[in-house]
Amino acid sequence: MACCFRRSIACQLSRVLALPPESLIKSISAVPVSKKRVKEVADFQLSVDSLLEDSNHKSQLDTQDQARRLAEKLKCDTVVTAISAGPGTLNFKINREVLTKAVLQQVTEDGSKYGLKSELFSGLPQKRIVVEFSSPNVAKKFHVGHLRSTIIGNFIANLKEALGHQVTRINYIGDWGMQFGLLGTGFQLFGYEEKLQSNPLQHLFEVYVQVNKEATDDKNIAKLAHEFFCRLELGDTQALSLWQRFRDLSIEEYIQIYKRLGIHFDEYSGESFYREKSRDVLKLLDSKGLLQETATGNVVVDLSETGDLSSICTVKRSDGTSLYATRDLAAAIDRMDKYNFDSMIYVADKGQKRHFQQVFQILKIMGYEWAERCQHVAFGIVKGMKTRRGDVTFLEDVLNEVQSRMLQNMASIKTTKKMENPQETAERVGLAAIIIQDFRGLLLSDYQFSWDRVLQSRGDTGVFLQYTHARLYSLEETFGCGYLNDVNVACLQEPQSVSILQHLLGFDEVLYKSSQDLQPKHIVSYLLTLSHLAAKAHKTLQVKDSPADVAAARLHLFSAIRCVLANGMKLLGITPVCRM
Repeated sequence: MACCFRRSIACQLSRVLALPPESLIKSISAVPVSKKRVKEVADFQLSVDSLLEDSNHKSQLDTQDQARRLAEKLKCDTVVTAISAGPGTLNFKINREVLTKAVLQQVTEDGSKYGLKSELFSGLPQKRIVVEFSSPNVAKKFHVGHLRSTIIGNFIANLKEALGHQVTRINYIGDWGMQFGLLGTGFQLFGYEEKLQSNPLQHLFEVYVQVNKEATDDKNIAKLAHEFFCRLELGDTQALSLWQRFRDLSIEEYIQIYKRLGIHFDEYSGESFYREKSRDVLKLLDSKGLLQETATGNVVVDLSETGDLSSICTVKRSDGTSLYATRDLAAAIDRMDKYNFDSMIYVADKGQKRHFQQVFQILKIMGYEWAERCQHVAFGIVKGMKTRRGDVTFLEDVLNEVQSRMLQNMASIKTTKKMENPQETAERVGLAAIIIQDFRGLLLSDYQFSWDRVLQSRGDTGVFLQYTHARLYSLEETFGCGYLNDVNVACLQEPQSVSILQHLLGFDEVLYKSSQDLQPKHIVSYLLTLSHLAAKAHKTLQVKDSPADVAAARLHLFSAIRCVLANGMKLLGITPVCRM
């Protein structure tokens, strides 16, 4: 694979530069392949800037001259057939037959691990990683606002697991807080047992909307809600019984939605688990002299550098009830005790940036050095996600909508294959469409959602990825797998074949980039380019009616494309379909 070629190049460079090969390997990168590219280029390149100690003060002419001189000192061999100097780069071309054989063999042997066994990941310590994501609120239907946290957290957990880390997926449910005072009071005033049994979360949502509206005009309702939450905090049996019922009903529905999304958790936790431990946190903060009481009676931690309370975090209300921050502090400490993590990643929207900064800062001043291991992965807002009926509030509506639209689209296409479960296929293709739309840009960016754009079968969409995978699977199904035993690599020297092989070379680099910045966009861009290359090759590299050795070689190439495509899709949280 790419790593053996990088090492071969690095060994040559090390002799000329008197540097160890290991220090050069990550600087040697596969040349990016364009989906529109037709002319053949080098396979690997090295930026000369990466070799110069003081590249900031080097002119472009210096860099080009250095590249030219280095190229003259290096020699071709049985692996590297051409070495040239480009604008500030050294370019290396690999023996075409060696390249073809190595890539196809590596994809076949490594299968789902292709790209993950690369030298880029060698020496990577195996870590214990906690990922907290999704985190819907109990007694509220699963809002589309939680969709991004859910799919982003799932991607991060998938990637970390694929790299061999021990990952714990935690769903930290919003199951405590003042809103339960409102909901408990609201159900006592406006709730119906029959409706709760027939459609629990819909009814609780309606109750919550109504009690919120009433509380703005009626101070007595607000007072009753406050008293209900105080009773919860004090452990009142009746209040806790009602709360527990709301929690159980909510989780039952969430599990069904996660099943549709193909997502699982190792632990369902919640703020309620830490209502007792948050008191221990307050005692610890107090013993360290970190608590101050404001004029309103709230208890705060002063986070200002000057000690003037210009930056504070409230950890206890004047009535003695706990807050989200207090419970998050307790949860972090408990998780370190339980999992002894090397890294803990919180996946939450960018509006919570300040909250996590404060939580991490308080952990530090409490003396927990491991606070440095905590990280907030922030994301932007999705705008304009609506169904045909209007504004979407619930994820369930989105899943139903995407299934309905895809079924309609599939029914209108003549090439759609017969399938056992068209509803399941439609949902998987639709989910791929949503995930690719979401992951194409920087996670921190807001974006405008468009059903028409998302569900297009052509262009850079999840539907196109699924269609490409299904088409390649159909080829394998039609012609069998006997070709995998022995391939005449001389039959794969056309420009289209070479472009695909060059692109397959760079899969490990894409995985490495995403592992460093936790951005899925690198993998998405790679898979879309691979699908476009495959679509062109499918038209020009005919299998049917070709000589046996040519057909076998091309089938092997198409099989490698499908394998890498499926690997990347699964990392993103997409289940590849075999027919559509």
